[in-house]
Amino acid sequence: MKRLIVATDAAPKAVGPYSQAVWAGDLLFCAGQIPLEPATGSIVTGGITEQATRVLENIRGLLQSQGLDFKNVVKSTVFLSDMNNFAALNEVYARFFTKEPPARSTVQVAGLPKNALVEIEVVAAR
Repeated sequence: MKRLIVATDAAPKAVGPYSQAVWAGDLLFCAGQIPLEPATGSIVTGGITEQATRVLENIRGLLQSQGLDFKNVVKSTVFLSDMNNFAALNEVYARFFTKEPPARSTVQVAGLPKNALVEIEVVAAR
């Protein structure tokens, strides 16, 4: 199996010993994205709506850097710091996954990097 590491300025740089994304055959495994501005590495201000929007824009940047879009996503995992944000997250999520959304898991976690409210990771297929 061929593995290819992805590095792009279209999404925040990795802040630890991991890759932004990795191709494994025809599957693209994207690292979890938190609401960081790609240019500054700063977390966006605002609540779940602003943070979820930034996270999904970061994912869009990763996907587009590889010639993909949200329609290529086959699985997503959403990590919320508070499940009370589930409905607001769904409103934002539906704006990005407009048709035939991928399989998804959503879980509440004890904490996220930089005290983010949301983190999302995706797997996309060519």
